[in-house]
Formats: sequence, structure tokens, C-alpha cells
Amino acid sequence: MLKKIIHSKKSSARICTVATPHGILETPFFMPDATYGVVKHLSEQELEKIGVPAMVVNTYHLYLNIGVDRIKKLGGIHKLMACKKPLLSDSGGFQIFSLIHKNNQKNGKILADKVIFSSPLDGSRHELTPAKSIQIQFDLGTDMIVCLDDCRPNDTDQHQAVEAIQRTVAWAKLCKQEYDRQIKKRHLKGKLRPLLFGVVQGGIFPALRQTCAASLAAIGFDGLGYGARPVDENGVFLSDVLRTTAVNIPDNYLKFALGVGTPEDILRCVKLGWDMFDCVIPTREGRHGRLYQFSNHIVSKDFYKVLNSNSAQFKNNLEPINKKSSLKELQIYSKAYLHHLFKIKEPLAQRLATLNNLEFYTNLLQQIKVNIRSSKI
Repeated sequence: MLKKIIHSKKSSARICTVATPHGILETPFFMPDATYGVVKHLSEQELEKIGVPAMVVNTYHLYLNIGVDRIKKLGGIHKLMACKKPLLSDSGGFQIFSLIHKNNQKNGKILADKVIFSSPLDGSRHELTPAKSIQIQFDLGTDMIVCLDDCRPNDTDQHQAVEAIQRTVAWAKLCKQEYDRQIKKRHLKGKLRPLLFGVVQGGIFPALRQTCAASLAAIGFDGLGYGARPVDENGVFLSDVLRTTAVNIPDNYLKFALGVGTPEDILRCVKLGWDMFDCVIPTREGRHGRLYQFSNHIVSKDFYKVLNSNSAQFKNNLEPINKKSSLKELQIYSKAYLHHLFKIKEPLAQRLATLNNLEFYTNLLQQIKVNIRSSKI
């Protein structure tokens, strides 16, 4: 249940708090992807120091690489990770549907009641139903769980988008039924209850997004997410689609912009009313030597810059990686040293760049909240 909602007077941006089994979260917030139960190169202590509020674990990858039974025997994903902060688990649907829709129909089949897919690890065949997806996430022990949905690429036509909505809503009903059964079976009440999210589909068609959001809201969830990428095939931000989707999600729901994104897209989505974000960008870009740093106030058009540590221009640059950072490593080590570390493929380089980027994203969301309170955005 959302509490203490503060609305900007300038946009649809808002601040609210929500309780989870592992603590209270204040929106808007960004969650880095801990795909396999880890943010690559970083420890839980470092993430805590940066101020990362929550993380996303990948149900599909944990299911295939560790095994749910093993995680359950070890006491759940929090205990395995030695993590005290809230965790959100996806349904596994995005990865599975990507295998089938985008890559190869031979990788699996999408049926009315389940998905059959082949593991890319060993070729073994697996079945995932809406109920099984929910059961897996309960066994993981995450704080926020997501319904299995039919996630289509944005270039899908209107007929296919309608088909995806029909399947998504039908499966959402089954997910909610299994969720209620698991809550009763496990005696989870109050703050011990994980939050449940449905996912709004509808492609690039605003009217279909509206229809899907209304159908899902009628089922009853804690929040709804935006399914599929927030940009079209040409990289153009889908403002109208995202706005329509946000408007048609009830105000007492969390609004989760899955897979968003770039700093400017996060800011755009906050103004449209979205509360939660996750993306691989800060960690993936860091591993490739790209550093996100502020260059101006966030109300300015160009409020950040991206530096390429691999560029020769930093070869002899003894300026700190980030002199404004709260982390000593980023204050002490120079851009020239980071350039050298990437050149010799030293893992420390990826760790330093990832620290820099996650601190940037965490500070970005903090600055956004300051500006919501003053109605500057």
C-alpha cells in the first residue's frame, strides 16, 4: 500500500513510500540488475555504501543456473546473497519469449496454458506455467514478484498485440490465483507479504495499452509494469504510449517502467508518473569502460555526460575518475590509471567503472526527488 504521496505541481511526478518484507522504499527509485544473484564485480557492502535501495534478480537465470530447490534449501535468495535490501524477481517471461519471438521458434513453443523452452545451457526442455512462475518466485523469497506475461517486440502488428494482451490478462488471473494460494499456504500476512505486479502489454498502440491496464487493474495487484522496450525500432522514445499506460494505472498502484533505462528516459518517465526503474545500462556500460557523470543540473537539457575510458584522450589524464564522488577509490584513482586498467583487461577497471555508474544513478534518483518536492520537474 502506497503512503505519503507527494505530487509535483509541474508534472505527474510523485514521491511515495511502500513497505516490503525487507524494508521501506521511497519512490521513484532505480534497481540495478543482479541477474544471477550478484551485481557483477560489487559486494553487498559496496552497494550499501552507494545507497542502492533495491535490486532485481532474474528468475529465468536463477532457475537454470542454480536451481530453485537448492536456493530454497539454502534459505532463499536473500540468505544466499547475504542481502538485506528488497529484491524484485521477474517472471522469466522476457528471456523466454525473447528466445522464441526474436531468435528461433525451435527454441520453444508458446501455448495457451504454458511455455515450453529449451535451456541454452544444455538443451534440456522445460515448461513454465503462470502458476509455476509464481511458485518459483515465492521459493526464491523475493519482496516483489512479477506475473508471467506475453512480451512481444515493439514491431509486432496490432493483431499480434491483441493476442499478447489476451494471453497476458488470462495468465495474470492464473498468477493472482496462485499468489493468493501461496499467501495462504505460507501464512504470509502484513509486511511479510511480497508485492505482486502485473505487466501491461499492447505494443506501440496506446488504446491497447489502456485496455490491458484496465483489465489487469480489475484483477487486483500492488503495481503494474510497462511491458516491452520504451523506444521504437528507430530508438524514438514512446512518450504517448508510456503516458497513456501510466495514466490508466490506478494511482494507488506502483508504476514500474521495466527496462528503463537511460538517465534521460528515467527523467522523462518520472514526469509521466512512473515510480520504479531497472536496467542493465549502468553496470553493462561500466564493464565496457563508459562512465556516467553529471555535467549540469537535471532540469537542464544536457545534465550528464558519458566518458569513454578506453579513449586515448584519457591516456595521460591524471584527474580523478570522479572528484565529486563519495567513494575514495573514485577520488584517488585517475582517469589515466583507469584507462590503463581497461587496456590490460584488469578486472579492477570494471569494478571502478561500475561503482561510478551506480553511484551516478543513485544520486540521479535522489536529485529527482529533491526536484519533485520543489516542483521543478
